[in-house]
Amino acid sequence: MAKYTKEEIIARAKELANMIAETEEVDFFKRAEAHIHENQKVSTLISDIKGLQKQAVNLQHYGKPEALKKVEEKIASIEKELDEIPVVQDFKQSQVEVNELLQMIASTISNTVTDVVIESTGGDILRGETGAAANKGDSCGHEHEHSH
Repeated sequence: MAKYTKEEIIARAKELANMIAETEEVDFFKRAEAHIHENQKVSTLISDIKGLQKQAVNLQHYGKPEALKKVEEKIASIEKELDEIPVVQDFKQSQVEVNELLQMIASTISNTVTDVVIESTGGDILRGETGAAANKGDSCGHEHEHSH
């Protein structure tokens, strides 16, 4: 019989999220984000890009491909300039690190769930099969023993 409800697990997930929010990675991300907002040059470049993107949408709508190409080139060159600013590089790096941490947590959870399911159904973890498949396909007749 089930021991935990979905609600209880979500409550635990929130606790985990609060722990994650207190990690080095998230701290670095928060600082990097703050530096981005404080940086006048970055703000200016970002608002330039937004303005050009609006122009691009209009030019696309009115079917002006040559003008559109010019605007897209301008956007690309401003983005390149942005990418060379150290606070922007820090911010991107911090995003990567937080994402890696979240990926690691998600895959740890899903791999562990899979292993537990396979084990509890008497399956073979190395072959990655559940007990139903392992017992059916095993014509040699020897039992899989699990030392617990």
